[in-house]
Amino acid sequence: MSSQVSMNIQTKSTLFSGIQPSGLLTIGGYIGALRNWVRLQHEYDCLFCIVDLHAITVRQDPKTFAERCLSFAAQYIALGIDPKTATIFLQSHVPAHTELTWLLNCHAYMGELSRMTQFKDKTQGKKEQTIGVGLFDYPVLMAADILLYQTKLVPVGADQKQHLELTRDLAVRMNHYYGQIFTVPEAFIPEVGARVMSLQEPTKKMSKSDENEGNYIALIETPDVIRKKIKRAVTDATMGITYEPDTRPGVANLLTILGALTDRAPTALAEQYADKGNAALKGDVADALIAFLEPFQARYHELMDNRDALYAILRRGAEQTRHRAEPTLRRVYGAMGFWQG
Repeated sequence: MSSQVSMNIQTKSTLFSGIQPSGLLTIGGYIGALRNWVRLQHEYDCLFCIVDLHAITVRQDPKTFAERCLSFAAQYIALGIDPKTATIFLQSHVPAHTELTWLLNCHAYMGELSRMTQFKDKTQGKKEQTIGVGLFDYPVLMAADILLYQTKLVPVGADQKQHLELTRDLAVRMNHYYGQIFTVPEAFIPEVGARVMSLQEPTKKMSKSDENEGNYIALIETPDVIRKKIKRAVTDATMGITYEPDTRPGVANLLTILGALTDRAPTALAEQYADKGNAALKGDVADALIAFLEPFQARYHELMDNRDALYAILRRGAEQTRHRAEPTLRRVYGAMGFWQG
């Protein structure tokens, strides 16, 4: 491990975050989370993971899945995550994640896992014999991801707070049984960021896994596709432009996107566009998106065209994280009475 990484570990709190390589990274994901990662990498000892093991709770086409994992890593870097400053790695490249999951499984309770809101939402209306065990056990793998690195801080959105509470409960429970083996992580609530909504259904959050491609702007989409999607974005028939998220969610969403890309408040933009129509606003949102994504996409394609360099970054990240994970895993095995040889 490099001296720079060692220094970071000693002087900065560890922060862990990851994204499933399912669907496509969107402008909503960038504005809501990834742009915060770019800033946080200079303030904390950051581990940014592509959580590929989590993604297989849904069946994946192997070739598409492998390519998407690599694509996500390239997008992390193209957006500004510096692999010399933060650690970027694939979850499946660090076997300690699944090893610790089993040890935690033996201290997790069926009742608390069955109460997980995401599990209930994703299995609603499905027959029990068709529900994968991986989906049920997903939160324990997430707990292992976090606890393995003695993580202090975990950026969480509303949909992950319950999972982090389970992680904390498991850490406290095992510390009670075996002594102080885990740092009990805390939720890291970043500065309030923009919440980007679906283009066609602006009352729900933009999702990278949405089956309707018209609902999101993927970071790697072409300018023509971006213009078409923004042109078709749902607004309303009210004259003029105002920022009223509750009553005019479609217009508010476009102002939110434009504000995030131009570093201006949506309310101030609404005043600027007050006497203009939806077409003018949509045109400027499309222009801003294309201008923002142009250098990102150039860097992304450069990385994807130089696979050897990208592989080297991921190998280095995996080596660093395996080294960091080993002491925690050994400590847990030892505390539970496993012979260490």
